[in-house]
Amino acid sequence: MTRYKIEIEYDGTDLIGWQENQQGPSVQSLLQESIKNFCGETTTVFSAGRTDAGVHAIAMPAHFDLQRDWDTDTVMRAINFYLVNKPVSVLNCVKVSDDFHARFSCTQRRYKYVVINRSAPVVLNKNRAWWVPQKLNLDLMREQSQKLIGKHDFTSFRAAQCQAKSPIKTLDSCTITQNGDEIVFEFAARSFLHHQVRNMVGTLVDIGSGKPYDIDDIFAEKKRGAAGVNAPACGLYFVKGLYATSDSQE
Repeated sequence: MTRYKIEIEYDGTDLIGWQENQQGPSVQSLLQESIKNFCGETTTVFSAGRTDAGVHAIAMPAHFDLQRDWDTDTVMRAINFYLVNKPVSVLNCVKVSDDFHARFSCTQRRYKYVVINRSAPVVLNKNRAWWVPQKLNLDLMREQSQKLIGKHDFTSFRAAQCQAKSPIKTLDSCTITQNGDEIVFEFAARSFLHHQVRNMVGTLVDIGSGKPYDIDDIFAEKKRGAAGVNAPACGLYFVKGLYATSDSQE
């Protein structure tokens, strides 16, 4: 048995998310089907994050086991061959130790969220960013965003269907940058609650558009209705997963 770690990019626009189910194509199902087509083995692919429908990834770590010991370049090229014309691509592949787990070994996850802030409708970045036509106050958004950093009860920023045992999370960093009409929110933490990033972004955009929210008050209320809107999935990207040590055997 050999364990392989891969990094993948994907466009989640027409996918139901990471998790395999019967409702349509998922990232997981496309990968598992391609692996089976390549080598005939049925295996489960585990990822560092379980993204929702419409969410994208720049470099999502994942792992799977195969009975045969293949050359890593062969594995990457073969999977990509069977992913042709699919919105998923394997960027690299390495062999890792049996105790490596893409989800449980991950020490930090990084996400970014892209907003296009202009009056003209978005064409080129449709399904890749959230179009916000009203002018936003970046200084106020940045000021309030710093209150999100640290260890907090994020109940007000979690989805109703979130299955996490505790709402307590530690946000390592939060930055907001602007380049022309593009505003990018970046977040880093060991783990996130379901919809936490999208709810934080939605709340900050509401603050930037003039709604009288205060992050401290939102934390204190501990209810989803206290925070702002849930930002649409199209602007969210899984950027990177970090691990404590190098897991490569090569």
